[in-house]
Amino acid sequence: MPERPYTVMLIVPTGIGAAIGGYAGDALPVARAIARVADILITHPNVLNGAQLYWNLPNALYVEGYGLDQFAAGTWGLRPVHQNRIGLVLDQGIEPELRLRQLQAADAARATLGLMLTEHIVTDAPLEVSLQRATSGATWGTIQNPDSLLRAAAALIQKGGAEAIAVVARFPDDPGSEALQNYRCGQGVDPLAGAEAVISHLVVRQFQIPCAHAPALLSLPLEPNLAPRSAAEELGYTFLPCVLVGLSRAPRFVLRSQSKFFPQIGDIWTDQVDAVVVPATACGGSAILSLSQTHTRIIAVNENTTVMQVPPERLNIPAIRVNSYLEALGLLVADRAGISPEALKPALTSLQNRGLK
Repeated sequence: MPERPYTVMLIVPTGIGAAIGGYAGDALPVARAIARVADILITHPNVLNGAQLYWNLPNALYVEGYGLDQFAAGTWGLRPVHQNRIGLVLDQGIEPELRLRQLQAADAARATLGLMLTEHIVTDAPLEVSLQRATSGATWGTIQNPDSLLRAAAALIQKGGAEAIAVVARFPDDPGSEALQNYRCGQGVDPLAGAEAVISHLVVRQFQIPCAHAPALLSLPLEPNLAPRSAAEELGYTFLPCVLVGLSRAPRFVLRSQSKFFPQIGDIWTDQVDAVVVPATACGGSAILSLSQTHTRIIAVNENTTVMQVPPERLNIPAIRVNSYLEALGLLVADRAGISPEALKPALTSLQNRGLK
């Protein structure tokens, strides 16, 4: 009898200054390594997006954060696909030259990568994104005209047959800010990440289809001391390529209420997740709280520090702490092989001392 696929989730919450995964796709090496251990890797755009850099992981499912939370809660399932038709939403607030850059990037993805895009649409009003920073240092944002975004997405879905939505919104330029300078030097929180999450959450919640966002920004002046983890965002005029690649094979969402009438072999549900890997100080998210109520093994990585201070112990979450992603990979290998981690340590407690009381 064939084994059930070994399924792992990799979560690095966005906008909280994660030491690994808080920059421009710098958690992608972690995802690549886990993808070689797991049969199925479920992760989110913040992990896989590296502006113009990306990596094809055939067994990875690219799931937007709100959809990931719904999946972890058992409300939505994931249905893998061969290819999606991607609709492109452009913010009316993007200047003509910068808008043309985005369209040329989309054409390049069609011609060079063979991706399937439908028509593009420009919102009927500027989205007017604003950026905010919490006292903890975490970032978030707001959209002044969310209805304009939803109308544009609805048109692409209903008239263009889009099965996934890529959004490019004009973000504020603040080249002289201390926060941006720190981020470029590898010492701060991504100033854009929180607002990006708001945009994609809005579309996924409303239409239950995959969505991801790429910000439109003016090019920054050359930075001699640029950190390697931030460098992917400095390569060109657009961050769109990685988003289009991710959405091209993003799984579709299956609502629990619909699955009983239209079940399909290959659909993935939260009870099939064997393990989830998360930064040790970022265990307060919806997905981890949901998974803590299941059989899923939760692996908390100490060295991936964040500005949050929510360890698993504070929430009574039964997690296994490891020091690094290298150690997490070893734990996943043992778990997949059905080997107790205790058996790999020099000291093993006798069952005589472990009786139920």
